Amino acid sequence: MAAAPKTAGGNSAYHNTHNDFLHIRDPNERRRLALAEIDKAPFGWYHVRAITVAGIGFFTDSYDIFTASLLTIMLGIVYYPGVGTMPTTSDTAIKLATSAGTVIGQLGFGTLADIVGRKRMYGLELILIIFATFGQALASSSLSMNIIGLIIFWRVLMGIGIGGDYPLSSIITSEFATTKWRGAMMGAVFAMQGFGQLAAAFVMLFVTLGFKESLSTSTNPSNCVGQCAVAVDKMWRTLIGFGAVPGCIALYYRLTIPETPRYTFDVEMDVEKAADDVKAYIEGKPEGAPDELTRIATKRQAVEQLRVPKASWRDFFRHYFIPKNAKLLAGTTLSWCFLDIAFYGLSLNNATILNAIGYSTANAHSTYQILHNTAVGNLIIVLAGAVPGYWIAVFTVDTVGRKPIQFMGFIILTILFAVMGFLYFKLSPNALLAIYVLAQFFFNFGPNSTTFIVPGECFPTRYRSTSHGLSAAAGKIGSIIGQGAIAPLRTRGAVPGGNSNPWMDHVLQIYALFMLLGIGSTALIVETKRKTLEELSGDDDYTTQPSGREVAAGASGNESASGQDGVLVGENKNIGGD
Repeated sequence: MAAAPKTAGGNSAYHNTHNDFLHIRDPNERRRLALAEIDKAPFGWYHVRAITVAGIGFFTDSYDIFTASLLTIMLGIVYYPGVGTMPTTSDTAIKLATSAGTVIGQLGFGTLADIVGRKRMYGLELILIIFATFGQALASSSLSMNIIGLIIFWRVLMGIGIGGDYPLSSIITSEFATTKWRGAMMGAVFAMQGFGQLAAAFVMLFVTLGFKESLSTSTNPSNCVGQCAVAVDKMWRTLIGFGAVPGCIALYYRLTIPETPRYTFDVEMDVEKAADDVKAYIEGKPEGAPDELTRIATKRQAVEQLRVPKASWRDFFRHYFIPKNAKLLAGTTLSWCFLDIAFYGLSLNNATILNAIGYSTANAHSTYQILHNTAVGNLIIVLAGAVPGYWIAVFTVDTVGRKPIQFMGFIILTILFAVMGFLYFKLSPNALLAIYVLAQFFFNFGPNSTTFIVPGECFPTRYRSTSHGLSAAAGKIGSIIGQGAIAPLRTRGAVPGGNSNPWMDHVLQIYALFMLLGIGSTALIVETKRKTLEELSGDDDYTTQPSGREVAAGASGNESASGQDGVLVGENKNIGGD
């Protein structure tokens, strides 16, 4: 086979990785060297760019998810005059709609990213989110259409897009990251959720201040009619519509990223394209442009010689029937599920919690003061708890490790929820708010960050997106349980004119139980810090294997380090082709 032609470009800032390996004919050796180049690269601006592009998506996701608690309050004021609040069933349905759509998106986009590639799917989920966000903001009821039904429809659609962002952003960041700071990069992407929550609280505060005069004409939400109702109607549409803005900014960059070199090497087996894509990523170009004749010849050789197992449905089930791999998948799915039962059961009801503990309504004599207190309370929760928790996790996850942080988080959350649950009626509103803020801190400096990071690292490239999607979907199923089955129990035994949330203490006790279960599921996961993705998945780890020439003859019969049987090297099946 003729040597590949040299490519132009490259300097001290943007190293031309492609030209370094032109003299190497063995595709296994070229793969090892190219992946090592990515893993050992010093942290640079191209890493910052990757974090920003993926992170803006998570900013949008978080903003859209956590505006739900503010949205339902305002819809209750506008569309239920004389009452001021919507029925609990409608409130719950709107909040569950996003999670239901998210499950579909996580499973669908996660699987498709392993079948057709990360690049082809990335950006489509953001288009769906933008479209559904505008649909919500412009929705209106009519004689034949109910506003609650319309909002539910658009939030399911938006949820599908949000769900797709979870596996795609995680694995793309993971596969482009340097090994030393991979956890911090993935954590920084996920930490943009905190800023999304913060932006939602600020937008709510600003629109409340903007309509202060109109809102002050009403003494409470039940008599907010006329000018006051019109103001609230404008407020919720502005709040929701603003969520599309950051997504529009990030869309171009998502649609033009190169395919991850690991996917091109290990699934497409396109050695020339993968090597050029490494160079394109570092230089900020959409994709590499290898010589097509050389590319075809090299790909034919790679199909015959690369020792990476080939993806197929049969291989997928065989991989997860191995106890070690099944245990790992169980650890990531159960941990995420147990976490989200409590995390979303509370976080999507921030406004309700603030009202239940008396913060929103304390000394409030108008609709304006109630909405203002709700916005300020959300700001306190996010600024004091969520945002610091996310970023402390970012700065410690690559030194302390994922597993210790997750263990610590679940243990402390178990204690905090037990204290809130068993002492709920004995603590003052300020004491309950302080504990609630602490819980938000340890959610994020704890399992909320690590359950996102670990599934993006510990699975083999050919099933990494599908496995992350399964783990994330388990989390959203947990959130549906938390919101749909557990959170509504807070109103059990309520009587008109009495405490509207008499069972809140028992709900918090139930959440404490699930945090305790999370401690057990954390024991099933592995520590991933400072290890290459190949080392973690056991797929022909270049850091431990000898050179390709020494072992090429026996490569097809080898079993991977994770216990996965090697598939015959002559097979070239896509995941859906078995």
